[in-house]
Formats: sequence, structure tokens, C-alpha cells
Amino acid sequence: MATELEELAGRLRRFGAEREWEKFHTPKNLAMALAGEAGELLAEFQWLTPEESRRPDPETLGRIRGELADVLNYLVQLAAALEVDLVEAAYDKIDVSERRYAPDVYRGSARKAPPLSS
Repeated sequence: MATELEELAGRLRRFGAEREWEKFHTPKNLAMALAGEAGELLAEFQWLTPEESRRPDPETLGRIRGELADVLNYLVQLAAALEVDLVEAAYDKIDVSERRYAPDVYRGSARKAPPLSS
């Protein structure tokens, strides 16, 4: 059974294929598009106060929702192009972060941990 991310990747692949856009969907182009969309998402928060960012008005939230969708869509396409299982990669990254950021050392702190030694 396909996961929701796999189903989304399939729908995005079909969308691109129907428009003959596959030639544009290289990892480089997808990464650049992802960065651009992340910038558009960031722009929606640029002048909001911390409280406004937690509870944006409906119009702003609608724009944020659209930008989040663009970021996710490009991320899913990039992962598919590189044959990366996003969920597995995310769990692997959490495993690394759990080793780097011991709760008793980093609780309530935003400081960066040193790199893990190999």
C-alpha cells in the first residue's frame, strides 16, 4: 500500500508528465525551486510579530498554506528524483539529533551542539 507521500509524488509526476515538464524537473532545478518557495514562505512571516506569526489572520494563513504546499510539493518531487525516502530520512535525522542534543544538557537552550565524532 502506498503512503500518502508516495501518492502525492505520483500525482505530481503525472501532473508534470501531462505537461511534458519532466525535462525541467532535474534535482538542481527542483532544489532551486524549493529554495525559492521557502523564500516566499519566509516573506509571509517577515513583518509579523511573534504573536501574529502564531495566529495569522485568515488571509495571511491562506497565503502561508499555499506556500507550505509549494514547499512540500517541490520537496517531494526532489526526493522522488533522488530516490530518497523522506520519512526514513526524517527519522534518521531525528536519531542523529537525539544523540547530539542530550535533554539534560540542552533543555531550554537554543545553542548549537558540536558535530558528532565519527
